[in-house]
Amino acid sequence: MADLDYDTPLTTLAGEATTLATYAGKVLLIVNTASQCGFTPQYAGLEALYRRFRDQGLVVLGFPCDQFGHQEPGTGQEIATFCQVNYGVTFPLHAKLEVNGDGAHPLFARLKEAAPGLLGTKAIKWNFTKFLVDRNGDVVERYAPNVAPEKIAADIERLL
Repeated sequence: MADLDYDTPLTTLAGEATTLATYAGKVLLIVNTASQCGFTPQYAGLEALYRRFRDQGLVVLGFPCDQFGHQEPGTGQEIATFCQVNYGVTFPLHAKLEVNGDGAHPLFARLKEAAPGLLGTKAIKWNFTKFLVDRNGDVVERYAPNVAPEKIAADIERLL
């Protein structure tokens, strides 16, 4: 059984209901993001990966999260505008969600279970934690926030 459940409900940044089924058969890079974080410039690197590999089957999925230092206070529209104006983001962004605690979104609960962090901890420590998922929905790798997107390119290429 795949690590991901493609029936997992999601909401786009524009407020539209969807599921992961939209991305079945794709290589996914799933990231919890924030607009006011020291790692926010990684949006540029994530967009570069998306543009480089999207025609081969990569989809970068951004999930804004305000659980770390209140670094994503904006509304969906504010987040969309910020990402577009400052980083030219074209990869799919989703509604703000929680990645830890009782309110953690089911997607992130599954990602954390499938790919624990350092020393087996499941909690996400900060914004821009990245999960690489293969075409079968299996989580292949978890990357710490300080891992720059360009450092993940070789791993993505192997899955494409």
